[in-house]
Amino acid sequence: MSDKIAILHTNDLHSHFENWPKIVRYLYEEKRKLQNQGYFVITVDLGDALDRAHPLTEATNGKANVKLLNEVHYDAVTIGNNEGLTNSKQQLDHLYDDANFDVILDNLVDLKTGNQPDWSKKYKIITTTNNTKIKLLGLTAPYHSTYELENWNPIDDQKMIPDLLKDNSKSYDVLVLLSHLGVTQDRLTANKFPQFDIIIGSHTHHLFEHGEYDNQTLLAAAGKYGHYVGEIKLDVDNGEVVNKTASVVKTSDLKTLSSDEKYIKELEQRGEAILSKSKIANIPYTMHTSLRGEPSIVKEGLEAMKKKAGTDAAIINDGLFLDDLSKGIVDKNQLHKILPHSMHVTKTTLSGSDLWRMIMEMEKNRKFLVNFEQKGMGFRGKYFGELNYSGISIDIGTKEVYYNDKLVKDNEKYSIAILDHYLFIPFFPTIDIMGDNRILYDETLRDVFADHLSRKYPLNNN
Repeated sequence: MSDKIAILHTNDLHSHFENWPKIVRYLYEEKRKLQNQGYFVITVDLGDALDRAHPLTEATNGKANVKLLNEVHYDAVTIGNNEGLTNSKQQLDHLYDDANFDVILDNLVDLKTGNQPDWSKKYKIITTTNNTKIKLLGLTAPYHSTYELENWNPIDDQKMIPDLLKDNSKSYDVLVLLSHLGVTQDRLTANKFPQFDIIIGSHTHHLFEHGEYDNQTLLAAAGKYGHYVGEIKLDVDNGEVVNKTASVVKTSDLKTLSSDEKYIKELEQRGEAILSKSKIANIPYTMHTSLRGEPSIVKEGLEAMKKKAGTDAAIINDGLFLDDLSKGIVDKNQLHKILPHSMHVTKTTLSGSDLWRMIMEMEKNRKFLVNFEQKGMGFRGKYFGELNYSGISIDIGTKEVYYNDKLVKDNEKYSIAILDHYLFIPFFPTIDIMGDNRILYDETLRDVFADHLSRKYPLNNN
């Protein structure tokens, strides 16, 4: 028996709600149109639907995003690193409490018990009205160094897939992978495992306007931020896929309603209102920021980092602080605006010779980085800005490095507070290669800064 199947897909929304009203309308309308054309329609999301850079996501730990996803009535979603790593384990365990869709995830288990999380399923089989069985699997990027800090064990996708494919192939006709692995892994998977009919990709924000064939597998991807919605069409004859195509629609080409702008603004205002209720500190002066020099807000940030890591030295870049912090009462909404990043303080211990090398790397890149437009790796600003040291100094002429005003000795050990961000960007390789790095994952940099301000400038301070 022949069958026509369509899969509508979204990915990497990152709380860019400015496109959400049009996406919801389009998915409803397109599903109805396709059904009228005889298609059986499935709707999926590939993860990173949330991003704490948005105040409503921050204020609700992503639960508001799940409520918005509920409007679509997705058949299945998988998670991205933003769901998995910007939430604590407890928050992730309850993120989908009110979801009206299934979460498909095959490569994340509890670190202590090895159990699949209660909020996810290993697969889902959807049977069409013509009895074609479509099996959905889900894989997310396995960031070992960070997931394990939250007591999750992420399993490498290439190790996991052979086990997933051991299932009796007669139990399904079409095999679809919901992938938050990135385009390189998707291509690798397609070439190694031609059993997949479709791989729907995300994570690296790549766009395949007409799909891409790798081996026998069709790869589909719809970019980022809701700029596109993807559509896959399959023709199945007697349980065999005989034709498959992929396309996207550009959301900017979709009709905008007069109510959209108000709806989008209200989401932001709702989040800001919740955050504004939480008062943090009463600061006695306006803390200024700048891309150059050592602005006052950066000095406070360095002090906060040293306190958190228990070190005598810290390093941070000016571009992290996106605005000044005005004198007077400070609330969580203000801190979220100036520090929207999902970053964490890291205690790094290096030998004196490696500390010297790291500082040389920083000095070499210093001028280049001031106006460097950075994207990704948790960065939610625009420019990297100038590096600032506290407890560390350098004699440019002699290239001698000092820790707490004492000349660094090659074979001694030195601890500094930096950001986990510096482990992932390519400018300071000594940190990752030679550092004993302990990411303090229990708080974001924003929370560390809030703790510092509340201690130093308490609300009852007159």
